[in-house]
Order: sequence, then C-alpha cells, then structure tokens
Amino acid sequence: MLSCAGYASPYWLTYNQASKVGAHVRKGEKGLPVVFWKFGTHEVQDGDDTVSKSSVVCRYYTVFNAEQVEGLAVPTDMLHPSLPDNPIAECEDLISCYIGCPEIRHRENRAWYSPALDFVNMPKREIFINPESYYSTLFHELTHSTGHSKRLDRVTLTEAGRFGDSNYSKEELVAEMGAAYMCGLAGIENRTIEESASYLQGWLSRLRNDSKLLISAASQAQKAVDYVTGKSLRPVQTSSGVNHAMLSTVRTNAQKTLLREAS
Repeated sequence: MLSCAGYASPYWLTYNQASKVGAHVRKGEKGLPVVFWKFGTHEVQDGDDTVSKSSVVCRYYTVFNAEQVEGLAVPTDMLHPSLPDNPIAECEDLISCYIGCPEIRHRENRAWYSPALDFVNMPKREIFINPESYYSTLFHELTHSTGHSKRLDRVTLTEAGRFGDSNYSKEELVAEMGAAYMCGLAGIENRTIEESASYLQGWLSRLRNDSKLLISAASQAQKAVDYVTGKSLRPVQTSSGVNHAMLSTVRTNAQKTLLREAS
C-alpha cells in the first residue's frame, strides 16, 4: 500500500525516528499506517504439564515518506539507483541467480510452465518482436515455477483448477507482477510495462470483489522474485551483479504504473 502512495522515495519512517536523527516531519503532512504481526508459541504450565500455546503480537505505526521529512540525509544513489548498462545481459544474470531453476525448453511456439514435470517451455527468441518481450514472458513463467511444492509451495499454483477459476486468476496476477518486478530489475520495464498492465487488466476484471487481491498478489510476487534472485535463499551467495537494493524502488515504480495502466 505504501508503494502505491505516489512517492518516488521507497523510504518511510515514524515521527520519532525522524526526530532521533535530527529531522522533522513537515507541518500538515499526513502519515500512513503500517502493521506488524508476529505469530509464535510460548510454553505455559498446566498443572504438572508444560503445554505450548499460540501467541499473536500486533502493533501499528504511523509512518511518513522521506519526501515528507525535512533534514533527512538520504544518499541520492539510494533514491535513484543507476540502471544496468546492458539490460539483456542483466536478464541472463537474473536467471543465473535462480538456484534449482527448472529446465527451459524451446520446443513449441507457446509459453507455459508444467508443475507436474517442472519445466518451462518458451517459443524461440526470434518469434518475439524484441528480446525484451522474450524475457518478460520467460520471467512470467519462472515466477510460476517458484510456486512448485518443492520451492515456495504457493497454493494459487499447487491448487489451481480449471482455466479462469479463482486460484488460476490469482496465480496469473502473481506471475505477471513478478515478471514486471524482474523486468524493472533488469532495466527493460520501459519496453514491457504496457503489455504487463494490459494482461493484468484482464485478470483483475474477474476478481473485482476481492479487496485484498492486489496486496496478496504483490506480496506473493515479491517472495517469488526474492526466490529467483537468491535473496531468500540464505546463505546462498551468487556471483551475479544483480542489485538487490534496487528491488524496493523497482517494486514501487512497477506497482504504481501497473495499477494506473490497469485501472
């Protein structure tokens, strides 16, 4: 939700956090709520026995964007990270980060991912209008593959039924948002964002009554991209030049553009 608030900066902080570093929120600025949830268990004594009980912690905070705060020192290179010099090579670097990447085949002129056999089929590159379209489509299918039971075990993939049902539609949103994020990381989103928005618009029309849809899809897409880029596979280290620090900014820009174009 913060990503869609219209600010270029991906950085947020509370009023007290700003004060502690000698900055201050400008008068009249309105904050937005963030919620922290933590689920766990704790042991309690029940007579002579020790039993585990579930516990839930919920806290909320009001945060302000860095653009609403005066006197805040944020390095400009963090706010405006440089884009890759060679986007197509960066696309290949992203794929090379994917530990346990399913086999990518080029046997038929349509793109799909097979959960049963765990492979991606792609049309040959020369069929696409440009290389960016090829990688955008491939990123979509690779996002699907992260939902396999041996990876993130995403219910929208593992329990998807017939074409167009609820889980199928939600999984398509996850896959296309994940593809948009990865296109942004590689620096090719300017060539693919309109196609992504048009694709999302079709699936959103099927799920208009689900008020939590975009938040859920964005969250699952984030996890999928983290998995592909190796960010969530600690302590795996990759040799690629992928800049994980860019992901927050990329996600912000992609979400705002997708929502604007698809609405």
